[in-house]
Amino acid sequence: MGIMRDINEIMPKIPDMRWGALTNMPPTSGKILEMNKMFPHDGRWHTVFEEARQVFVDGIRIRKNDPDSWT
Repeated sequence: MGIMRDINEIMPKIPDMRWGALTNMPPTSGKILEMNKMFPHDGRWHTVFEEARQVFVDGIRIRKNDPDSWT
């Protein structure tokens, strides 16, 4: 098993890019607006893997919960 490399070592550098995301699903316009608020405009790439009950952003799990279930 090889060493995991940072996505920014692999993906191309694009002039004037705010940020980039490698996703496992095509993003909707709403998701792009959400990521635009979430990611700094530093020209770096991020990984975003969507699943039914959670999202992994740069290896960190973010659970999707229905706001009605919050206590």
